[in-house]
Amino acid sequence: MSATTRRTTEFLDSLAADLRQVRETVDRRFRPLTDDQLNRGPGPGKWSVGQCLEHLNIVGGLYLPVISKKIKAAQERGSKPAEMVAHGFIGKRMTESMRVPATEKAMKSPQQYAPSGFRLPRTVLEVFSRQLDELNGLIDQTRGVNANAIRIPNPIIPLLLPRLTDALELLVVHMQRHIAQAEAVLDGQGVSRE
Repeated sequence: MSATTRRTTEFLDSLAADLRQVRETVDRRFRPLTDDQLNRGPGPGKWSVGQCLEHLNIVGGLYLPVISKKIKAAQERGSKPAEMVAHGFIGKRMTESMRVPATEKAMKSPQQYAPSGFRLPRTVLEVFSRQLDELNGLIDQTRGVNANAIRIPNPIIPLLLPRLTDALELLVVHMQRHIAQAEAVLDGQGVSRE
C-alpha cells in the first residue's frame, strides 16, 4: 500500500477532525471580537477577519448545496462506500496549491467570490458556523456512499469535475488557509488580499 493510499473512514475522520479544529479556532479567536476588530483589515487591499469568513461563506454557499444534492442522488442509487479513497489528478493539484500558506503565496480570488463589503455584520460568524455544521453533516453522509464515484462541478470552471473526496478535502484545506490568514490579521502580521 502506497503512502498516499488511505482508508475512506480514516480520510473522513481526518477531515472531521480538521473541521473541529477550525471551529475551535473560530470560537476562541473570532467570536470574542468586537465589530471593529472583526472588520479591521491590516491595510489597503488586505482582508479583515470578517472578509476572510465572508469569502468562505460565499464559496461554501456554492459548493455545499451541490455536494448535498450529489450525495442524496448517490444514496438513492444505492451507492456503497469504497474501502479506499481515490484522488483525481486535478483535484489533488488544486488541494495541494491551497496548502501553501497565504503568507507565502497569495492567490487572487475571482471577483464573484470576494467579500461583499468592508463593514460586515456579526452574522458572518453565524453563517460560517452553520456552514461548518452542514459540511460536517455532509462528511458524515459521505461515509455511506462511494465518494470516489461522485463528481462535483467546480464553481469556477464547471467542466472540471473533481471527485467528492477531492472536493471535500479542498473545502477543508481552503477553510484552514483562510482561518490562518484571519489569525495572521489578528496577530498583526497581515497577508495579501486574495
